[in-house]
Amino acid sequence: MDKTAKPRQSAHNGQVEPSDGIKLGPLEHALGFHLRLAQNASFKTFKRHTGESDLRPGWFAVLNIIHHNPGITPISLSRACGRDKSTITPVLRDLLREGMIRRGQIPTDRRSYALFLTQDGEDKLAHLAACAAKHDEELDEIVGDKKDELIRLLRRIVTVLE
Repeated sequence: MDKTAKPRQSAHNGQVEPSDGIKLGPLEHALGFHLRLAQNASFKTFKRHTGESDLRPGWFAVLNIIHHNPGITPISLSRACGRDKSTITPVLRDLLREGMIRRGQIPTDRRSYALFLTQDGEDKLAHLAACAAKHDEELDEIVGDKKDELIRLLRRIVTVLE
């Protein structure tokens, strides 16, 4: 039996409650737990918008950052994405295999390489960006006029915890 609590919207008060009557105990008020549930729900919805069942988490962010920073190194990219090198490496390997990014040389640093989008990468980014805009509209409806405050608080969490 799966004991994973999947939240659902209560019809009577609009509050999110665990399904199946599962008690969450201390997780009920654990911010990290609820951040993870929100992240999972957000990614599932984004994936549904793209129509791509094999979309990997982080591809949009990685493609977007490379697009806006052509020639970025993997180390700088991992910092910008909030990922460590061990988790960015498989993403880059997948994007290279899919032909969405390419490596370039850095004349002043032979130990690293520069990252660039290919035309396929630009096309994929354009598609994902359109889907992300739709997804953000849904999220905007959920958080309403508290969006700036929520983003400020999320950034504060990142800044303080890192």
